[in-house]
Amino acid sequence: MTAKQPRADAQRNRARVLEVAAQVFAEEGLSVPVHEIARRAGVGTGTVSRHFPHKQDLFAAILLSRLEQLIAQAGSLAGQQDPGTAFFTLLTTLVREGATHRGLAEALAGAGYDLETAAEEAGYDVTAGLRGLLDRAQAAGAVRNDIDYADVKALITGCLVRAEGRTHADLAALDRVTAIVCDGLRAGPVSPTGESRAGDQTRGF
Repeated sequence: MTAKQPRADAQRNRARVLEVAAQVFAEEGLSVPVHEIARRAGVGTGTVSRHFPHKQDLFAAILLSRLEQLIAQAGSLAGQQDPGTAFFTLLTTLVREGATHRGLAEALAGAGYDLETAAEEAGYDVTAGLRGLLDRAQAAGAVRNDIDYADVKALITGCLVRAEGRTHADLAALDRVTAIVCDGLRAGPVSPTGESRAGDQTRGF
């Protein structure tokens, strides 16, 4: 026996909820309640709950599809670009994505939704993709060895704080801050003692 197909109106309602939720999460973040999303979509809260029993399910439907694209990009970068360029390209992409999508920025920062765990379970582990590019870049001498993934994540979050409350016209300022962060991550020249001078500079504070 074949599975019963959803009614056309049910499919339209689901598509409408996803459309509205995607816009709301991007512009206003993840804290917007389900009943408000339902109101803007022109459906009842029960309709939303039938398609997405928990708000986390709605987060997943919106955010994981974007992460799927990002992890595909990470794989493509690893195969097509040198390790340093690949790492910095993905880092910059994550910052720009978060700057233009408030919900994604909040999730990347760990606020309101455990995006990393959800992505890993769904097979879209962007964390592993970024870690892999970081490891390759460090092995190639393009990124300083005295930082780890937690440092990179904190720096991405810091860049996104710079973007909070700003319009798309301010992306030039965000790009400037991101470029400064990338410059700080690049491996510096090696001192006569064999240590990176970039590392010496951080300890000189």
